[in-house]
Amino acid sequence: MKEEKRKIQLTGGSTLTISLPIKWAREAGIKQGDELSLIQRADHSLLITPEKKEGKQIKSAELGLSELESFEDNFRYLIAHYLVGYDLIKLLSPSGFEAEERKRIKEEVRKRLIGMEVVGESSKEIVLQSFLKYEDFTLSDAIRSMSEIIMSMHGDAISALEKGDLNLAEDVVERDNEIDRFYLLIVRQLKAAMSDPELAKKIGVGRQRDSLGYRIIVKSMERIGDHVENIAKKSKLMNLKSPALEGIKEIGFRAEHIFTKTLASLSNMDMKEANEAIRDANALVDKLEGINVRVLAEEMSITDKIHVLSILESLGRIAKYCADISEVTINMGTRIAGELEF
Repeated sequence: MKEEKRKIQLTGGSTLTISLPIKWAREAGIKQGDELSLIQRADHSLLITPEKKEGKQIKSAELGLSELESFEDNFRYLIAHYLVGYDLIKLLSPSGFEAEERKRIKEEVRKRLIGMEVVGESSKEIVLQSFLKYEDFTLSDAIRSMSEIIMSMHGDAISALEKGDLNLAEDVVERDNEIDRFYLLIVRQLKAAMSDPELAKKIGVGRQRDSLGYRIIVKSMERIGDHVENIAKKSKLMNLKSPALEGIKEIGFRAEHIFTKTLASLSNMDMKEANEAIRDANALVDKLEGINVRVLAEEMSITDKIHVLSILESLGRIAKYCADISEVTINMGTRIAGELEF
């Protein structure tokens, strides 16, 4: 709708009124007697939204799966529909779903998409529905759950490396799926919040730019999870008596401490602590350069050297992602006069 100007009218001697654009009213389903929600913003503008009707309006879509593309390619299309907020998604297969394909779809949906459940199926159709209520799981709740899993994974990955515990290492690898699930959930929440100011407040997003900041933060956390997974994978292949083991443990504990400080600064919006985390992360990356040189000079097999350097690279990347999160925390903690809030 193009910009329109309306004159303010005085009615009854004390009430100011303004007419609503009829095109907008029709598209929004507004009729006589309905209520509108008015939200005053910091710059004195008003946000006018229709009151939501009783019962949630379900957004539905049909997704035809291509036989010319792989399972993962088709699943990415499903993830995209999940992220943009569809509540009901019908997966369609022109030639019908084979039993193994149907089983895999159900398993992957349960494993990767929080809140999505299979509610119906036929030979050529699988119906998925989201039963998740955003306000029941706030942004801070999701980030806290995500961070707790990462902390647990990190500690266990270092322990698995130290003890040569293959089962523990495999468990760490499997837990990375939980990180991915929370990442997708949070992105879905943030996308919904951008178009729904009431929801944004309920889940804890105060300003529009915060939504972008949190998107960067959770992506960094998801990447940290990937690097912890890599450490666990490499630990299964390493010689337990490697002379580099002590150095890896030290760097691992320091990286864990930086991550803890990073999360604390984010939770409290403490910009000084965020700066400390950035300095610690930079110092760790600098220290790694010297350790890498020593590893290359150590007497160990080429295979072990490759695994050790990969682990150290992952620990360095974890520190860098912590620095990225801390930088976003500082940016989000900086207030702008007259800034719009949801």
